[in-house]
Amino acid sequence: MNSVIEALKKTEVSVIDMTGGSPEMNPDFKYLVDAADELGVEIWDRCNPTILVEPGYEDLPAYFKQRRIKVIASLPCYSQQNVDGQRGSGVFERSIQGLKALNTLGYGHKDSGLIVDLVYNPDEPVLPPDQATLELEYKEKLFTEHQIVFNQLYVLANMPINRFGARLLARNQFDQYVTLLKDSYREANLSKVMCRSLVSVDHEGFIFDCDFNQMMGLNTMNGNTRMHIRDLSVKSTPREIRIGEHCYACTAGQGSSCGGSLQ
Repeated sequence: MNSVIEALKKTEVSVIDMTGGSPEMNPDFKYLVDAADELGVEIWDRCNPTILVEPGYEDLPAYFKQRRIKVIASLPCYSQQNVDGQRGSGVFERSIQGLKALNTLGYGHKDSGLIVDLVYNPDEPVLPPDQATLELEYKEKLFTEHQIVFNQLYVLANMPINRFGARLLARNQFDQYVTLLKDSYREANLSKVMCRSLVSVDHEGFIFDCDFNQMMGLNTMNGNTRMHIRDLSVKSTPREIRIGEHCYACTAGQGSSCGGSLQ
């Protein structure tokens, strides 16, 4: 974290985007947030909203407001049956409680300046639906049934790697899904893919071109040396982005990035 803070001081990085699991469970989470905030860096927290109602973490919504943190909360569906089916009994209810805690403090409300976005990605080997259409469905269902408001919905394609990739292999669906991604490739998405505008930093400070490359151990390299956050500077040498077959997930259809659809 100290290496990240030093990198923020000597570069033009404008956003620090924290993800986990649950990054808030790191005992030094607030140490990093406070330092980044003092440097004028925008802070995003990719949040499982259930953490906001877990014992010992109930102060997080107020802390988020104090530091004006942008919250990006994972909610795979607006249906309790679907969410609990994917993530376990009671997860949907606790997620709603967490989002309500944010709403109570102004998050998601027009002109509050407090942003809470939601994230959806399909749990099956299909391309995600149109982002704008699904966002309207989410907003209608969550407000009508739970009085929840939020700013935007991010629609992401699932990567055929790690746990999801293993499940596809177990169901003999891996090759079919990869073929779908390749057949849906759109060159126009290349100019907007997230690896062009961010770096992913692991817990040891090593750099990757995206979170997915980090999951796969595809380090960003400087010759034969793995790049570290300490290597970043205002005049850093442009890096060569490492790519693989999984990159088709970002370039298929409407495109996919950490900010949702590219179209």
